[in-house]
Order: sequence, then structure tokens, then C-alpha cells
Amino acid sequence: MNASDIMTSPVITAGPDTPIAKIAALLLGKHISAVPIVEDGRLVGIVSEGDLLHRHEIGTDRRARVGSWWLRLFSEDRSASQYVKSHARRARDVMTRDVVSVAPETPIAEIADLLESRGIKRVPVVRDGTLVGIVSRANLVQALAVAHREKRKHPGTDDAIRERLLMELGRQSWWRPMSSNVLVSNGVVHYWGTIDSEDERHAARVAAENIAGVHGVEDHRRLFQPVEAMA
Repeated sequence: MNASDIMTSPVITAGPDTPIAKIAALLLGKHISAVPIVEDGRLVGIVSEGDLLHRHEIGTDRRARVGSWWLRLFSEDRSASQYVKSHARRARDVMTRDVVSVAPETPIAEIADLLESRGIKRVPVVRDGTLVGIVSRANLVQALAVAHREKRKHPGTDDAIRERLLMELGRQSWWRPMSSNVLVSNGVVHYWGTIDSEDERHAARVAAENIAGVHGVEDHRRLFQPVEAMA
């Protein structure tokens, strides 16, 4: 699946001159955590809940630092920018301008990695500079729920289950086909042979549980215990 398959569209947006109070009301009223800022049809920024955390109206703004003048000479003073962030009345003064975005054809696996690596909750979807949608963490969870439901609609025969499971196992580095075997009976997967670790047992169970038509997993394999060399 790609971004276009799961994105929310159309997107609730605001303009650069939208009052902060209206932005806050929009977040609250629409049950969203961020509002993309659009100017002349193009994405120019985004205002999230995080951008509104430190506001003078509710006493959460960061106060000017108290310290000696010579100490401030050798340290970065962000008090001016912090003042703007906490006192500005328009979206353009508090919005995040360096917005990470993706294209409609971006695979959702890449989007998941992006959200995780950047520590963000949503990413705008842009085509030729124009905002066409937004993908949030919630959209990914929804896609997972739908994929799981669709997968369980079509149970397979025992032979089909075994074939699909062996294909999946064959792609994994931890699978040992020379020391393990798979049998399927009435939708129950049976593993026989030996394993090198309990992690392999858990991974094999998870692999089987993801195959449509599997009703249970029984792992009869023994944990391999190498004979210690005699002194």
C-alpha cells in the first residue's frame, strides 16, 4: 500500500494569517493534532499541538533566563524567538516551516520509518507542491486493522497453508530447513525437529499465525544441546 491508499483527504487546513485562537479551536473541534498551513494552494507550514504548548495566555511560556550578562555573551539566547512563539497571534509566526512531506506513491513502510525516525505523528502528502492528503499514525493503525481483517476472509487448505508458510519461512535467516519440518493438519501447524533457541520457536509460531486458515500451532521441536567436548 502507498500513501494515497490510506491518507486522509481532503485535509482541514488554515492560512498563514489565521489567528492562533482559531487554530486551537480547530484542533479541538475537529479532533485533530495538527493543521497544515496553505498559501496560494501550496503547503508552507504546519501548526501542531506541540507548537501551542508554551503560551503566555495560560502561563506555560518559557520565561526569560536569569543570569549574568557575560554568561549570555557566550551562550545562545533564544528568548526573542521563544517570545514570538509564545505571544504571536497568527499561524505564520508559530508554524513549523521545515515540513517533512511524502508523495502519494510513497510506500507506507517508508512512511512508518519516517514517522519513527523523525519522532512525528503525521506527514503531509504533496503532489507538485499541492497538499492532497495527510497520513497520521492513526491511518497506519487503521490500515493494519483492515489488512488483518481482509487476510482472515480467505482460509486455505492444509496444503495451501503449508506451501505459504514454507515460502515465508524460507525468506528468514533464522529458519533451519535441515533440522525442522512443517506438517499441517486441519488448520493446525505442527513443527518437528530441533531448534537452536527459544526465539526461533516464537518466530516460527508468529509466522504460522499470520497465515490465513491457521487455527493453532504446536511446536514439538527440541532445543538443541551440543555435547561439550571432553577435556
